[in-house]
Amino acid sequence: MSDNRTDLPEGTDTVIDGAAEPGTSVVEEVSKVTKNEGSGGSRGAIADRLRTGREQLSTQAGEKARVLVSQGLERTAEALANVSRMVGDTASGIEERLGPEYGDYARRAASSIESAANSLAEKNPDELIDDTREFVRNSPGIALAGAAVLGFVVARLVKSGIAANEDDRD
Repeated sequence: MSDNRTDLPEGTDTVIDGAAEPGTSVVEEVSKVTKNEGSGGSRGAIADRLRTGREQLSTQAGEKARVLVSQGLERTAEALANVSRMVGDTASGIEERLGPEYGDYARRAASSIESAANSLAEKNPDELIDDTREFVRNSPGIALAGAAVLGFVVARLVKSGIAANEDDRD
C-alpha cells in the first residue's frame, strides 16, 4: 500500500486506492464515476446518494435539537421551581414588612411560577416547538420584540463578560 513516489504533491508520500491521479480535475473524476456506473442511472444514483445524505443529516440535526431542547426544558423548569421556592420563602417577610395583601400576592406569584414550571417540565420538545410556532404566527410583533430584547440582553452579557476578561488581564 505504501507507494513512495516523487511525482506526488508536496507533503504527500503515498497514493490512496481510488484517489484521483495528480493533475486530474474534480470534473474529470466525476465523469469517471458516472461512466463507471452507467450513463442512464448514474445521475439518479448520485442524486439518491445526495438525497439520502441530506435526509440523514436532517434527521441527526433534528434529534440533536430535540435533545438540546429537552435539556433546556429541564433546566428552565428547575430554575423556575427554585424561583418559586425563593418567592414563597420570602412571602412571610414581605407580609411582615409591607402587609398581608403583599404577602398574599407573593404567595400567588410563587404558586403561578410553580405551575408554570410544572407545565413546562411536562412538555416534550415537539409540543414546545409547536407552541412557539403558534405563538409567533398569532403574535409576530411580540415575538419580534421579545427576540430583540433577548438579543440585547445576550449582547450586554457578552460585552460585560469581555470587559471583565480584559480587566482581569490588566
